[in-house]
Amino acid sequence: MRKETDMKGVKDIAKVFLHMDLEKTKFSPLVIKHPFTDSAMVCLMQSSGEPAVVNIVENTEMFVAWKNQVEKHIESAENVFDVYHLITKSYLLAFLKFVKAYLSVEDFSKLFANTWVRTEYPNLDPNFSQKELLQLFRQSKQEELMTEEELETLRKLPDTVLIFRGVTTYNANKVKALSWTLDQTIAKWFANRFGENGTVYRAEISKENILALFQGRGENEVIVDPNHSVHLSKAEE
Repeated sequence: MRKETDMKGVKDIAKVFLHMDLEKTKFSPLVIKHPFTDSAMVCLMQSSGEPAVVNIVENTEMFVAWKNQVEKHIESAENVFDVYHLITKSYLLAFLKFVKAYLSVEDFSKLFANTWVRTEYPNLDPNFSQKELLQLFRQSKQEELMTEEELETLRKLPDTVLIFRGVTTYNANKVKALSWTLDQTIAKWFANRFGENGTVYRAEISKENILALFQGRGENEVIVDPNHSVHLSKAEE
């Protein structure tokens, strides 16, 4: 990482992502995967200055025009966050992986925290191994990674902290993951969502092995180094 963010490098990476192909999904012809849109229907400004909704899957010319429009947004970005907020959720960690070398540690820490909270299954993202994710948290500045309130909550935790994790059939083999919660009720919700009857685990962790605490979604999520958790067991009701 750099002392100051290199915006040219960030914009160049964003343009590479922009020119990736559209990927159709099994859900609907209108639901697609692309770093800059999840929908085949996008808003395109016309030469008259009026907006129009167009289908970029069915019309190649509209796809090209839309990419040109997005590229202008990228070029006009004043900071990395202006570019970052154009990226769809499922591509955020991939984007962060490739722009990391162009970011200051402050900007990286803020983007990483926001990406972690917004991504549905960051522990399972194919762009980073668990070891690499742990390294990213250790490379971040905690005062940028967390809010003042979150930092204060982390400081006030006891030296040994009881943590919980709820898993379903989807992630049952990822019990020793980075994401846990301080609240057993929250862990139970994760175990039972999607109509499943999952399992809640509990463990103890030294506060020094808690790398971050996020309260933004009301989940009391703690990011831990699972290699240092002890007394792992199924939680009692």
